[in-house]
Amino acid sequence: MARRSKVSKSILTIVKVFAILCVLMTAFVAFHYYRRQAIQTQQIQEAEAVKREAALKLIRQRKAFIRKIGPIAARVDKSYQLLPSITIAQACLESNYGQSSLSQKYNNLFGVKGFNPNTSAVMSTQEYRNGSWVTIKARFQIYDSYDAAIRAHARLFQSGTTWNPQQYRHVLAARGYQQQAKALVQDGYATDPDYADKLIRLIEQYDLVKYDR
Repeated sequence: MARRSKVSKSILTIVKVFAILCVLMTAFVAFHYYRRQAIQTQQIQEAEAVKREAALKLIRQRKAFIRKIGPIAARVDKSYQLLPSITIAQACLESNYGQSSLSQKYNNLFGVKGFNPNTSAVMSTQEYRNGSWVTIKARFQIYDSYDAAIRAHARLFQSGTTWNPQQYRHVLAARGYQQQAKALVQDGYATDPDYADKLIRLIEQYDLVKYDR
């Protein structure tokens, strides 16, 4: 009986030790699992915070650009039958809010082409041709300031092109920003078929009509 009792105690001890080991193993696995989950959650939160900060920085940068050129457009466009909101939206769209190489190097906000080698520079650009975007080399005008670029932009609509002085008659006749945006496409200013819609969205997103008042 004594031997049988010792065997039973030994088995019981082994079972207890095994149970303890199982509990410890389970706790170890659970700890590492939840620790890994916590690290992943933290990494996701940090990545989202970085994205939010980048988005806020981009918005601040864009608004700063608008505040910089807004008053210039409002002052210049009054005497040219143009809406400042359209000019500002065009500058935002065509210069990527002043971040394009063309605008940073040469103050060319509107992608205006040039012909005189002394006052222009050759750069790559994209144009919409035959239903798709293509990259080409073209010569672009150099300006000494944003003010000069906006004034030249306004004069273009007043004077038209060398081959058609009335090129932008629909733009000048339009009164609302939506009508003027669509008239730009109608009069052949842009090759992008979505150009007018893009301008309208920018004007409404940043409340650019306040510069028209």
